[in-house]
Parts: sequence; structure tokens; C-alpha cells
Amino acid sequence: MRLSPNKWTLAVVFVCALNPCCAMAQQPDLPPGELVRQAVKNETSASTMADRHFMFRDEKKTQHLSRTKLIVETRDAVAGMIILQNGQPLNLQQQQAERARLQNYLRNPEELKKKRKQEREDAERTERIVKALPDAFLYEPNGTQEGTASVGRPGDRLVRLKFRPDPHYDPPSHVEQVLTGMAGTLLVDATEKRIAEIDGTLQQDVGFGWGILGHLDRGGRFLVQQADVGSKHWEVTRMELSFTGKVLFFKKLEIRSSDIFSDFRPVPKDLNFAQGVDLLKEEAAKVTRSAR
Repeated sequence: MRLSPNKWTLAVVFVCALNPCCAMAQQPDLPPGELVRQAVKNETSASTMADRHFMFRDEKKTQHLSRTKLIVETRDAVAGMIILQNGQPLNLQQQQAERARLQNYLRNPEELKKKRKQEREDAERTERIVKALPDAFLYEPNGTQEGTASVGRPGDRLVRLKFRPDPHYDPPSHVEQVLTGMAGTLLVDATEKRIAEIDGTLQQDVGFGWGILGHLDRGGRFLVQQADVGSKHWEVTRMELSFTGKVLFFKKLEIRSSDIFSDFRPVPKDLNFAQGVDLLKEEAAKVTRSAR
């Protein structure tokens, strides 16, 4: 599961309706654990061998505002530009601030280098979580449903598995620690052997940094959905985060957000950051003109 920066801050509601023909306890062809293991292998292989870059939209909602952002993947780093806030185009001052923020990366190579490093670290944490899925949980079949344009692949059979923590799992680092208190459901595309959805809820308070840095409260939930956006290339299409907790013993942590990713369009793989910024400016100008 290849996640662009900020995507693995996870989540939103189900958009798939149960297929009444498939929901009648049709069982997966493979044992649940093996099905997950094959899907995880495909996810990590796809991440390593990713050969396409995209431009797409990210519609984000939080407790206080909503905003639409254009994002483009480049060979240097991911570039993003806000084009709508609370459903309205940005005013001139806001547009200038967005352009100045991106221009800062172009004027300061060290800042772009830091951004690329952060993205790489985020991707590595994501990969560690995904790789831990076969061993961190115990799985059992829970029916099937049909894939859609935003979850899996239209027409494919999605195998739904319930999962709960494996009491024998020993997380190798604090990155995987959160999995020890989580239960939920997993959707696996039975045809492509890809993960279409992860929906997890914390069943107990979970410390991160072995409890030294803080904890997440029981009841916290995340959901991630992904789909084939064309030519068997899978991308995250929806995410939701709902967590509370504490950081460093005293600072309250509250994260409630949802993201919908759409309008995926391929861009040249050798696109550099400056060219990506130019593409964003062109698309933002179209949005401004159409709003007049």
C-alpha cells in the first residue's frame, strides 16, 4: 500500500454496499492468514516497484474547516497546493501565500531535502505497519462484498476478514506497538490479492514510545480504503482518523479528520519538483477562472 505523505494519518465511512449474493457466508479460497500474507506481499512489492506518478485531489475535512488540495507526485518530493477552503476559491492573499510556500522549496534546496527525508520516513513507517499485519493479528472470515470504483476494483470479490490482536505478537518497535490494542475488519481483493480496506478500532489505551512519549485512548479509530485507479495501479482513495490521547504526559492529543482522494491523472515519472509546481499553478488558475 503506497501512501503519499499525510495519507497515513488514517480513515472515513464505508461506501460499499453489501452484495446480497456474496454476503451469504461465501468463504475465501485461501486460509485467512495466508490471504493476508499474500496481499501484504503484493502491497510491499507494489510500493517498491512503483513506476507511475499521479496528480490528484485531496478533499480534507476537520472539526473546524474543509479544504481541497491539488497534489502532484514528483521524482523529488510531493507538491501540494490548496485551491478551495470551505468550498470557496482562495482569495488573492491566500493564493500568494500558497505560491510563496512552494517557492520556498525551490529557493532552498535544504528545505526540499528535509521534505523528501520526511516523506521517506513516513513511507518506511507505513511499510512497517503493513508488513506486520500477518503476524500482529488473528483473522477469521466475515463474508464478502463487491468492489467499487473507490474500494478495490469494480466487480471484484472482496473478502472481509475480522481481526483481533494475536496475544503472542511481540512488536519489534514502538511503530508497531499500536497494533497490539486494535481490532476490526480487513477487506482483501480476492482477484488481485490487494488490500482494499483496513478499519481498526483501539480496544484499549495504547502507549507509543513504550508509554514514555504518550498514549492513544481506547475507542480511537482509523480507516483506509484504496482502489485500482487504472491499469492495475492502486492508490489510497479515502482515509479517516479519530483519536484522542496525550503526548509527553500532559499535552492533549486530538485528531479528527477525513480525506477523500480522487481525480487521479498520470504525470511523467521524471517530473521534477519545479515542473510539478508549475502544473499545480496551471490547475489552480483553471479553478479560479471557473469560479468567476
